[in-house]
This record gives sequence, C-alpha cells and structure tokens, in this order.
Amino acid sequence: MNASTAAVTIVLVAASVCISAERSVEVGNDQALRDALRQATPGTQIRIAPGDYRPGVTVHGLQGTAEAPIVIEGSDPERPPRFRGGTTGWHLIDCAHLTLRHLAVQGQSGNGLNVDDGGSYDTPSHHIVLEDLHVSDVGPRGNLDGIKLSGLDDFVVRRCHVAGWGGQAVDMVGCHRGLIEDCHFVGKPGFSQSTGPQTKGGSSEIVIRACRFDNAGQRAVNLGGSTGKPYFRPLGAKYEARNITVEGCTFVGSMAPIAFVGVEGAVVRYNTIVQPDKWVMRILQETRDADFAVCGNNRFERNLIVFRRAHVQVFVNVGPGTAPETFQFAHNFWYCQDRPQASRPQLPTPETGGIYGFDPKHRPADQTLLPTDPTAAAYGARALPSAK
Repeated sequence: MNASTAAVTIVLVAASVCISAERSVEVGNDQALRDALRQATPGTQIRIAPGDYRPGVTVHGLQGTAEAPIVIEGSDPERPPRFRGGTTGWHLIDCAHLTLRHLAVQGQSGNGLNVDDGGSYDTPSHHIVLEDLHVSDVGPRGNLDGIKLSGLDDFVVRRCHVAGWGGQAVDMVGCHRGLIEDCHFVGKPGFSQSTGPQTKGGSSEIVIRACRFDNAGQRAVNLGGSTGKPYFRPLGAKYEARNITVEGCTFVGSMAPIAFVGVEGAVVRYNTIVQPDKWVMRILQETRDADFAVCGNNRFERNLIVFRRAHVQVFVNVGPGTAPETFQFAHNFWYCQDRPQASRPQLPTPETGGIYGFDPKHRPADQTLLPTDPTAAAYGARALPSAK
C-alpha cells in the first residue's frame, strides 16, 4: 500500500479512545482520532501517538473558549504523527479557540493545511494557533499552498517549517490580526513556489516576525496580491492588504525577497537580506479597479542588505499604477560584495540616514551575517528590539 495515497498504512498504537478526568484523549489510529474530534468539547486535549495516519482530516465547527481552548497535538514532539498524501492533510472549518501542534503533513496534491470560515464571511474562524507543524512537498506546481488561511482572525502561526510548495507557503485571504513568528520557509527544486507568506484579499494587522527564508519563492513575502472580488473579507474592501509588518527576519536568495503589491501602511524593518537573485524589492499593483487603493505609503527601514551587482542590476522593480513616491526609506545598511563602491542603491525616494559600502562581515559558507562593525550593529534581524 502506497503511503502517498489517501489509503495510508496505519500504525495501531491504541485501538480505543481513552478519556481521563482532565478530558485528555489519547488516540493511535484513524478511527480513534475521528471519534475524538467528533466528541471534543471546550477544554479537550487530543493527543495523537506517533505513526502514519490517513490525510483528509476535516474538522467542522469545533469551538473551544478563551478559558478552555481545544488542543490537538502529537503526543511526542520528536516523532510527530504523519499525514501523507491525499488532496489536503487537515481542513479546519468555522473553528475557534483551537490549537493544532506537533504534526507533519506531506505530499498533498492540494493544500497541506487549510483553515477557513466555510464561506460564511460574517463568522470567521478565530483564535487559531498553529505551531510546531512540519508541512512539505505540497503541489508541486500551481496554486497549491503549504498552509491556506481564508477568513481567519486573531491567529498565530509559530515555529512551523514549510518546505516545498506550489503556490504560497502561507496564503492569507481576508485574514486579520495575525502573527507569523519564528517559522522557517525553504524552497525546493521542482516546486513552483510563487511566494512565501502572502497577505491579500482585505488582510490587515498582520506581523511576520523572526522568520527564516531560504530561496522561499519568487517573492519571499508578498504583501498584498491579486484577489477576485467575491473572495475579499470584508466584502467590498478596497485594498489587498493594510498595516502589515515584516520585522527581524532573515532572507537568503529569492528573485525578490520583498514584494509590496497593492498594500498600504506596510512596514519592513530590522530584516537581514542576503544575495537576492534579481531585485531587493518590488512595488506592484495587480488589482486595478478605479476606486481601489494603490500600492503606497509603505516604509523600508533599518534593514541590512548584502547583495552582488552581478545579480542585482535594479534594486526596486516598480510597476505601473503604483505610488512609489510615497514610500519612505530610512537607516538601511547596504553592502555590495562584488563592488563595494557600488553599494548605494537607486531608490524611488531619497533615503534618510542610509549607510553604504561598509563590510558587515558576511560569512558566505553558512550565510550568517556578523555585523561586528559598530556601524552595522543597529541594523538587520539581530538588532530587532524586543517585542512589546
């Protein structure tokens, strides 16, 4: 039996569901897992034993509370249960106050993990925590995402590892008040990987912090995007994305580590950007309605950028229908490895307090930046102030 299909081999660790007085449920096979999910109530903790499980787990309307969230987790973080193959690994619909952690999903032909509002735009899923998940080999080509989030509010994606996907590593459509933190996004040969995390469709108030991006898509982060009108949340929103922050992250490679696409009020700060393949950033407008917000009023500040002129001929790719003159650039540290004298970038607006041409002591062997020069100490991911 091929484990890459929906009919995977099941490791039978426990044949039944055991419920303790603390509402802790230990499961070790597919039927026990699905039974536990149907019976879960606020405060239930479902612990899944190591082994291979059937993908396509659909959870509809599972609602914890702020005081008693529902937790679904692998019982052994060192040996997460594996959900391999199928169209989707897990699908959470209209859920609230739920934590999913210590699981591995791999080899899906659709999306690895899906969280959405079930199409009920007035009742989004909310207070969802996804942490310590391993998502890999999704797609491999086309609009097929590692993690797909649609109509989700007040969420956290933490310490997740996403490697190899078709469309987006994390695709957010109409998502609000979210945090993506301490995650690792790794591009793999053979996968189309359009973007890493993407915020679009009326998404707002999202922070992407302290993440690592290794050749993580053509656009490592896509702040905005292009969304069909029926999919905006809220319906009728006139912006793809608003008030998105990317801070304290490290980017290695990618055609463009940063893409501003129909976004306003974005802040990109305290990031380390190493050897982009073509551009440092892009400023684009992909939704062209006359009353739609144009890409503008965004900030790029206190980033450390190490690049090669052999690769980066144009620093900022500016597309039509944008407002590049409204961007602010301040206190960035720029170093050109192959031509230090050519470190000063050409930007859409004058930069305030930029530093150019000083070597921040880049170590090519492991892509680690060592800002030992005192002029570099206040720049890049290592200089990110502690979050308040």
